[in-house]
Amino acid sequence: MTVGGNINLGVIGLGRGLVLALPALAAHPEIRLVAAADPRDPARARFAAEFGARTYADWQDLLADPAIDAVYIAAPHQFHAAQAIAAAQAGKHVLVEKPMAISLDDCRAMARAAALAGTVLITGPSHSFDTPVRHAAARIAEGALGAPRLITALNYTDFLYRPRRPEELDPAQGGGVMLSQAAHQIDVVRLLAGSALRSVRAVTGDWDAARPSEGAYAALLDFANGCAATLTYSGYARFDSDELQGWTGEFGQPKDAAAHGNARRRIAALAPADEAAAKLSRAYGGADSSTPPPPIANEQFGLVLVSCERADLRIVPDGVWTYSDSARSFTALPPPPAAQYNAVAAFADACLGRGLPPQAGAWGIDTVKACLALARSGRERREITIEPEGQAA
Repeated sequence: MTVGGNINLGVIGLGRGLVLALPALAAHPEIRLVAAADPRDPARARFAAEFGARTYADWQDLLADPAIDAVYIAAPHQFHAAQAIAAAQAGKHVLVEKPMAISLDDCRAMARAAALAGTVLITGPSHSFDTPVRHAAARIAEGALGAPRLITALNYTDFLYRPRRPEELDPAQGGGVMLSQAAHQIDVVRLLAGSALRSVRAVTGDWDAARPSEGAYAALLDFANGCAATLTYSGYARFDSDELQGWTGEFGQPKDAAAHGNARRRIAALAPADEAAAKLSRAYGGADSSTPPPPIANEQFGLVLVSCERADLRIVPDGVWTYSDSARSFTALPPPPAAQYNAVAAFADACLGRGLPPQAGAWGIDTVKACLALARSGRERREITIEPEGQAA
């Protein structure tokens, strides 16, 4: 563990993930952004100028830098495993974007490397770090509300109609919504259920021949403690479920209802060869790389409702509603200083020896296992049993 002082952090991958996480990384008082690796010259030049940091075209050169204590891996999914394993072997703590990796073998190899090196491995940010989700999970764990029995999670977005690289629409390379979006919902309901997942039954959708990918699902998750969770996600949506959240966006920012349909219109106006360039323009250093405005509420990932034995909880961007037999009450929860700050703070605490969050180590393996089971269930149209880790997956 890194003990005392600041954490010298290197970033691998100056893409859209960094754009979204950067305000949180920059705001944390114990994190110093000292290095970055990315093949794009303009992105490296901007990072060096903005943070006075060292930059590298090759991520392996960054890991050879002895002054770096930890890395944030925000490269595309398919590179997570090799980078996280090499980082652990170099003695660096790792915060890796979700999904942890695109195969269970890769996830397990990452966890083994961190365990052998004695380094921290945390998967995130995901919406299981959101303050209202954590508050609700803590309330349930206290026991006064009784055991959780049913969790409903629903989110409708235009995910499939944002600019994408080709592999982001290829399920074989981790594209579509199964790993990138289902990971959020699965993380949230796993934290709330507080139990191992036993099985998944799902129906998945691939509905647009122009953007062939798994873009939607409906799923039933069965937990070992008897809790069930229903998940609905559509990346094809015309309806925006942020309307149900008071027009608060995913990152806690105010959202303009009048922007309805903008994503589809932009994609329709692009030639296929121009889409990758449009995606790149949203990466760090690109022409359209603006971060969301400062949060006015907590982050959110659609409607989440938890039915416990003695009360129901509804998670909203500014807090948690509790519905009991006799009363309806609200607990207000102020937002953190920046979107994704909770995950960054949990990572810093872990690096500095102040305890691990639930999302450390094997958590990421179990989430990827559930995501892959969800996709498999949709293909095979049957229930998929989730085997405990250590048995056949």
